[in-house]
Amino acid sequence: MSSAASSARPSPDLAAPEPASGDPLNTYVHGPEDGPVVLALHGVTGHGRRWANLAENHVPEARWIAPDLRGHGHSTYEPPWHIESHVASALAALRERTDRPAVVVGHSFGGALALHLAHDRPDAVRALVLLDPAIGQAPSRMRAVADATIASPDYDDAEQARSEKIHGAWADVAPEILDAEIAEHLVVEPSGRAHWRYSVPALVAAWGELSRDLVVPAEPVPTILVRAARVEPPYVTDALRGALRERLGDHLREVDLDCDHMVPQARPEDVAALVRSVL
Repeated sequence: MSSAASSARPSPDLAAPEPASGDPLNTYVHGPEDGPVVLALHGVTGHGRRWANLAENHVPEARWIAPDLRGHGHSTYEPPWHIESHVASALAALRERTDRPAVVVGHSFGGALALHLAHDRPDAVRALVLLDPAIGQAPSRMRAVADATIASPDYDDAEQARSEKIHGAWADVAPEILDAEIAEHLVVEPSGRAHWRYSVPALVAAWGELSRDLVVPAEPVPTILVRAARVEPPYVTDALRGALRERLGDHLREVDLDCDHMVPQARPEDVAALVRSVL
């Protein structure tokens, strides 16, 4: 989302290509085929390639399956964009590549999807690593974010896009990780204007979905709940903490990390250790 762009006009997202495989989700796969399976789910505005640093440099022994969610990256931009559709598509991407249960690592909206997957299909989930998950959010907060997304869908140029990240949630991310994000995810039009590689309508739908009631796993499953301590107000609500404690008991581990919202990019070593603890 851009809150800095000066002109509001429709995002040029309708020309997004369909994945050549016929799978609605473009999916990145890392690691050995016989490694423990990790299904990695990014947040709103993200893409599956964001997990490459963790997968290749920090937990290379795992088999990482990291899709671009619907309306993001190189995946289909076709609706529906509700949580059930995202979960079904992510499960299909997993099942196309393995029949084993996965450690599901979810960041932000991806954490919400991980919880819904554990609620609806517990047979597919071996453990959860929830990185500053956003679920059960205040409708007024999500309305404000959606309004800003519609009002400012793009940037004057690439430098404005970079500046917004440097002065926002990416402030504590290493420069080389930000450079990789821009190279992969930023689209610069012939006019010079720039936008991230996603569908604005899909984003708006996702913000609305985050205000739905929270869910918890259908069965007790090893779960790590990470709260980004610099996010205010926090995405990890007291209601979520209480619901998970009640449902999971000793299966729940809670961790606070001193970083902003981009937990996998800002604290890859810590996240790698948490993932390894449940592989």
